[in-house]
Amino acid sequence: MDRIDQKILQELQADARLSIVELSRRVGLTKTPCAERIRRLEKSGVIRGYHAALDPDAVGAGHIVVVQVLLTSTTEQDLRRFNEAVRRIPEIESCLMIAGDFDYLLKVRTRDINEYRRVMGEQISGLPCVKQTHTYVVMEVVKDERKLPLRGSA
Repeated sequence: MDRIDQKILQELQADARLSIVELSRRVGLTKTPCAERIRRLEKSGVIRGYHAALDPDAVGAGHIVVVQVLLTSTTEQDLRRFNEAVRRIPEIESCLMIAGDFDYLLKVRTRDINEYRRVMGEQISGLPCVKQTHTYVVMEVVKDERKLPLRGSA
């Protein structure tokens, strides 16, 4: 990736709906070379997709909790079972395996605390090998940056 690829990625992260004409203008290329670079970045997997940024409150997912999960077993088979089960729960926005005093950190989005209580009781606590959970209710989102910092090889 060179600096032009990085500029294309920065512009698309800021606004993925830019026309190829406008994107080309912003990165200093003509349309065809810009489009070829985008196709190459898509084909190589650098660009994994294009998404709409939704208002969480408007779609009933404005309540956020962070859940620490400690497992009873961390064998490869049990980790795989846990990971597969987590992927089936739509309210879990992200699941991070952690090195430390617990095994996973979950970011869970629901409509409100009552819905979270249901998701916790019916789904999260029933995940494979869950020994203990700790829930932290998010009071305010101070920063939620969706853009990745670009570190180049150029």
